[in-house]
Amino acid sequence: MRDRADASAASSARGRGWLAEYAPYALTIGAVWLGWQVLLQPVVQRAPPEFAVRVAPGSPLVLRRAAEAEFAAGIEDEDARRVDNAAVLAREALARAPFNVRALRVIGLTEAQAGREAAADEILTLAGNWSLRDDPAHAWLVEYRLRRGDYASSFAHADTLVRRREDIRPGVFRLFTAAATQDAARALPEVAALVDARPPWRQSYLDSLYANVEGLQVAANLAVLLQRGKAPLTNQELSQLYMHLLDKGQIEAVRTVRARLNRPPAAAVSNGGFGDAEAPQPFQWTLAQEAGAVVEIVPDDVRPADPALRIDYDGYSIVRFAEQLLFLTPGRYRLTAEARAEAGDPAQRMVWSLTCSPGDMRILSAPAVSRSATVWSPVSADFTVPAGCAGQWLRLESRGDDRRASTIAWIDRVAIAKLVAP
Repeated sequence: MRDRADASAASSARGRGWLAEYAPYALTIGAVWLGWQVLLQPVVQRAPPEFAVRVAPGSPLVLRRAAEAEFAAGIEDEDARRVDNAAVLAREALARAPFNVRALRVIGLTEAQAGREAAADEILTLAGNWSLRDDPAHAWLVEYRLRRGDYASSFAHADTLVRRREDIRPGVFRLFTAAATQDAARALPEVAALVDARPPWRQSYLDSLYANVEGLQVAANLAVLLQRGKAPLTNQELSQLYMHLLDKGQIEAVRTVRARLNRPPAAAVSNGGFGDAEAPQPFQWTLAQEAGAVVEIVPDDVRPADPALRIDYDGYSIVRFAEQLLFLTPGRYRLTAEARAEAGDPAQRMVWSLTCSPGDMRILSAPAVSRSATVWSPVSADFTVPAGCAGQWLRLESRGDDRRASTIAWIDRVAIAKLVAP
């Protein structure tokens, strides 16, 4: 028993002696190895792939970088051997790191180059599912699915790209618009489905449509589809569409979109009582913001619960106080309103006008305030809308004099009604 204890003690002593003798060497070797690994990482990550492969031939990262470089060079030089080399390197990298998305993508692209597109589609779909950030995989899938007429899948991958990359948005937006123009029945609903999800690129895409008439046509059709979805155009977005259509002379398109959306609801005058800001421009009042007048919608001093239009005018400047677009059919009409004077002589300084659009034919010019109307008083004027007058601008304008004179007036309850022939 004592012999065994003595033997164990001797063995333990010899072990401590070995550690004391060789530990410094072991620690030195370990420190050198760790230092080499630290030095090796920048080489693996940033050195030219052909050099990195010689330094760390077993690294999945190095193999993947070399595969990407070989594939790019093979495509640029149209060298099939280098593409084949890329496939070999990528497969080796994937064998060492099975979830290496970029290596998987290289394999997929080499399959596509070899003409095996069905296999490439499966591989690159897997790569795209593994990583929403692998742009080359998603870009190939966009193009491949588009060629096959699969707009839903193609545009879904394009959405993945433009959510991350603002620099490629113009190209992708042109793709959406071209497809929606050339194959509207199938492509436009898919574009609408993406926009209806309110992606971060929604406003950028809508803005891109306003550059030309072709894009405006897509925007108009898109507005109709979105109206049926979860995220119809906001008033601001719809106002942009209407105003861009007007700028391009597409007044009939404005009429059509308004009728199909019923925004704003059909009425001769929108917000005639100045208390409803829901109507989008140009069917909402646009108020002057220029020198010579302060135009605002405020509670009336006489009837505070009823907002009205208040105009503080210098009596001299040429000012368009307020305006909105109308769509009246040919016939006889009557404009009515209520008005009162707070200061000066607004009966001589302010007029209602109605002008055809397109064109500048004036079909109405009448005082906006009755003479000596210091209390709320009715105002009315009859006019005729002729044939060929597609739209009309209803405007409250100045009639300036050759001298300044403080003029303040209140306007409310503006309406237009069609007169029934006897």
